[in-house]
Amino acid sequence: MTQTAQSQRQGILMTDAALKHVLLLREKQGQDLCLRVGVKGGGCSGMSYTMNFEDASNIQPTDEVYDYDGFKVVCDPKSLLYLYGLVLDYSDALIGGGFQFTNPNADQTCGCGKSFSA
Repeated sequence: MTQTAQSQRQGILMTDAALKHVLLLREKQGQDLCLRVGVKGGGCSGMSYTMNFEDASNIQPTDEVYDYDGFKVVCDPKSLLYLYGLVLDYSDALIGGGFQFTNPNADQTCGCGKSFSA
């Protein structure tokens, strides 16, 4: 199954560019880690996105786990209320590059694109 076809059934979607970059970053860590995506209070618009690598042993029974050809993306249920349908992309552009979040649940986003309100 192609990444695009698989990701259409995911609650958190990753573009091929984002997945490629995350896997590269994980390789530099030298461990088989998963990616935890979530939200926390703060930022310009009220809530900020969080992304961290963590050991798969930290996955909780209540977490949603999305598999991308063996790489796990994990999200807690409270964050998923705000993130379901999120598209995580990556650009290596000199201006505006980095990870980009397209969140269908956001009423408003800040200029940097790293925080939102819902």
